[in-house]
Amino acid sequence: MASRVLLIDDDVRLPELLQSYLGQQGVTLATAPDGLKGLAALEQGAFDAVLLDVMMPGIDGLEVLKRIRLKSRVPVLMLTARGDETDRVVGLELGADDYIPKPFSPRELLARLKAVLRRAQPGSHSEKLAVGALVVDTASREVMQRDERIDLTGIEFDLLVALVRRAGRVIPRDALLSEAGRGDVVVSERTVDVHISHLRQKLKDDPPKLIKTVRGVGYVLAKD
Repeated sequence: MASRVLLIDDDVRLPELLQSYLGQQGVTLATAPDGLKGLAALEQGAFDAVLLDVMMPGIDGLEVLKRIRLKSRVPVLMLTARGDETDRVVGLELGADDYIPKPFSPRELLARLKAVLRRAQPGSHSEKLAVGALVVDTASREVMQRDERIDLTGIEFDLLVALVRRAGRVIPRDALLSEAGRGDVVVSERTVDVHISHLRQKLKDDPPKLIKTVRGVGYVLAKD
């Protein structure tokens, strides 16, 4: 796993803890002590992923994530306070690829990092899924609708793939994240509703004709 990762965190002890462990796993870790320096590092060099703390002086991690997403689709793993679902939900809605609550073990972080990098890598072969005017390329992670590219966050893309693959069949809310390969992301069913709402907005599905709600159960993507 040869990767270059940027850690943006004001905890002075964390870089020392992670650099040794991740270095043994083939991960080169660069560090930035605050959001502005982290953004500057991203401008100056290429990274395979970003580890981003939420609570920092100056601009916080959520604002840093907003600015990253204006320019880049680099995978971002948020570091959040344990039990603070609000930060996790907002981070995922802003385009974070995953999160890990503090305190965490380096081994747990590595497992999360590997999963994020694996999802971000193009597949060995391109699989294109089409429903009506919607075309989803799972290798390049691109979505086209009537020749227009639709820009989705990582979790929005995975949810859409799950719906497209089971077009015409209802997927319960509590199973949708697992169907999307995101069973390790622990958020409420309300958060799933928020992601579906964002998907509908981006697909101009209002009133919903493509992604339909089955009241009390979940969602179904229309075949036609």
